[in-house]
Amino acid sequence: MKYLLFDLDETLLDFHKAEAWALRQALSSVGIMPDDNMVSRYSVINQTQWELLEEGKLTRQQVLVRRFELLFQEMGIEASSRETQDCYERMLAKGHDFMPSAPELLEALYGSYRLYLVSNGTAMVQDCRLRDSGIAHYFQDIFISERIGADKPKKEFFDRCFARIPGFDRAQAMIIGDSLTSDIRGGNNAGIQTCWFNPKHKPRRPDIHVDYEIDALMELPQLLKTL
Repeated sequence: MKYLLFDLDETLLDFHKAEAWALRQALSSVGIMPDDNMVSRYSVINQTQWELLEEGKLTRQQVLVRRFELLFQEMGIEASSRETQDCYERMLAKGHDFMPSAPELLEALYGSYRLYLVSNGTAMVQDCRLRDSGIAHYFQDIFISERIGADKPKKEFFDRCFARIPGFDRAQAMIIGDSLTSDIRGGNNAGIQTCWFNPKHKPRRPDIHVDYEIDALMELPQLLKTL
């Protein structure tokens, strides 16, 4: 294995921690005092909207505002979805806590493999988080769907990424990520091997093929040595 494509959120960086903090800040900015139930409900709504994006049923801009519109409608809240979204993105950009052992994993792999980042996250947000976390230098290239012009899991996204990798060989590539619908299905669509990072031991889906599965990031180096 030569080329390793990493997802960012909930694979290398702790998205849920950043999401919860940013949401509380954004809601407070429009006069809403959020409780744990509201934060949890937003996370579910947000995930559903991103999955609709992956299926091509919503655009990115629709997702970003619609998630707050749906939350406010459900909670009976009168507030500006656009204003909340703008504040949320600014706050989310500040969240760069690592998933357990993520820095150690990148250090262990760096120099032995060609590392790439593939993310559907908003470009401005991911730029800030990568800069502040200090991990951007590990990657040969960083592919963010907003700039690529297509989203994971579409084959088009990966084709455009691969076109930018000198001498790329699909047979020597693997994607590592936490999302079955985005990362692993994306790897299926792209014709590369997949490694599902599944620390919460979620069930597999019969319509998505998983080549390898790990529940801790530091299992990956040993796995790669066996391939």
